[in-house]
Amino acid sequence: MIGQFAAMSDLPNIRAATAHDAAQIAAVYAHHVAHGTASFDTEPRSVEATIARIAECESRGWPFLVCTDGDLVLGYAYATQFRDRPAYRLACEDSIYVHPAHVGKGVGRHLLGALIDAAEGAGFRQMLAVIGGGEPASVALHASHGFQHVGQMRSVGRKFGRWLDSVYMQRALGAGDNAPPSDEPSQGLDPDPA
Repeated sequence: MIGQFAAMSDLPNIRAATAHDAAQIAAVYAHHVAHGTASFDTEPRSVEATIARIAECESRGWPFLVCTDGDLVLGYAYATQFRDRPAYRLACEDSIYVHPAHVGKGVGRHLLGALIDAAEGAGFRQMLAVIGGGEPASVALHASHGFQHVGQMRSVGRKFGRWLDSVYMQRALGAGDNAPPSDEPSQGLDPDPA
């Protein structure tokens, strides 16, 4: 691993993102919007919208991480609740993007590992990856971190004149579904009254 970061200051620094990082994060994302199919966005997110996303994650206790070398953002990753409804509160979706000059150098692997740990620490029990375009590198990255293929939606996106699939991958965090969360109130209902 260290050899992959020889051009940088040894191992990458992974820390919580701040508003100060937003311009670089937005630039990384803009590149992927303009040149890739991992995001189905066709317009890049503004710096202001990026600041708002970082602030939302911080206010809700969700991780938003950056991998840096000095002041340079090499990539970022964050986890948000999979869907807004209360029953989804223990499931998150990850997003991870790497600066184009640092793709293939281990940045994504380090970020995803740190994000998994941080999402577990935030109380999530399941992490889902919704991989736009079924990007092979993203599928391989997630598989290397224990994600399993759980589904595929065919031709749900259209970008660059092509129909694109979304691949769903999932992994448990912490106890996963082996135990209820400690903060779950007893509802006094028998789900199987028979």
